[in-house]
Amino acid sequence: MGIKKAVFPVGGLGTRFLPATKAMPKEMLTIVDKPMVQYCVEEAKQAGITEIIFVTGRGKRAIEDHFDISFELEHTLTHKGKKKLRDELRKIHELANFSYVRQGEAIGLGHAVLCAKSLVGNEPFAVILGDDIIRSKVPCLKQMIKVFEKHGGPVVAAQKVAGAAIKDYGVIKNRKIDSKVHQIVDLVEKPEPAQAPSDLAVIGRYILTPAVFRYLETTKPGRGGEIQLTDALKRMAQDYPVFAYLFEGQRYDAGNKLGFLQATVEFALNDPDLGDKFNKYLRGLKL
Repeated sequence: MGIKKAVFPVGGLGTRFLPATKAMPKEMLTIVDKPMVQYCVEEAKQAGITEIIFVTGRGKRAIEDHFDISFELEHTLTHKGKKKLRDELRKIHELANFSYVRQGEAIGLGHAVLCAKSLVGNEPFAVILGDDIIRSKVPCLKQMIKVFEKHGGPVVAAQKVAGAAIKDYGVIKNRKIDSKVHQIVDLVEKPEPAQAPSDLAVIGRYILTPAVFRYLETTKPGRGGEIQLTDALKRMAQDYPVFAYLFEGQRYDAGNKLGFLQATVEFALNDPDLGDKFNKYLRGLKL
């Protein structure tokens, strides 16, 4: 069975970007000319996903509006002869079939995924964090689906993280299968560097089987008083093979200010219309 559904947990409060996110969802902050979450939805489409499930919260209406049809705006653009721009906007709605479920309170990634249980049903699915942007020749999610199809178990995206930064991630204790694929033996959520079992950190892409819901339903609040997806996968890995995949591509943690700025600069430099002008501007700065 192919992976056709992806869950986007977007119910968080976005506190690292306050005051910008007081009235605007963090996932709608713009990188060049698109909100960051749209980059992730486009990645999902390129990987064959046809159903997007947003797990939203209070104040996230802008996400729903963005992926909906705006008849009045399209009509205005048509009237002004801006049909190319109108077609660009229509393509956003046509990226996938969109559905929405509310997360009553932001109490962890694991809880957000559990909120999507009824919409996911009894089939494997992806989870994508809308502020993790990955630029790659082959979409990261497509790479992971191939690993899932080969090994037959849940797959998390991983990258090597050095030094003190490891404390911001779920970290893998692993058994190496090949240069890119590792079986997960244990998972530790946000360990101190000295206690980290490896330098392999989990980032915002997952391919999961519906069995994960059984573990999420019995997972107690962990670090930060939240229901952690990492804790559920840790228990799941004791019963089923769960894999970590070192993906090919450049990842930007756009959920923090530095990563957001890095993504903005690099995407702008690679933009066919802006790249040369922006590069010239940067080179001319006198700091």
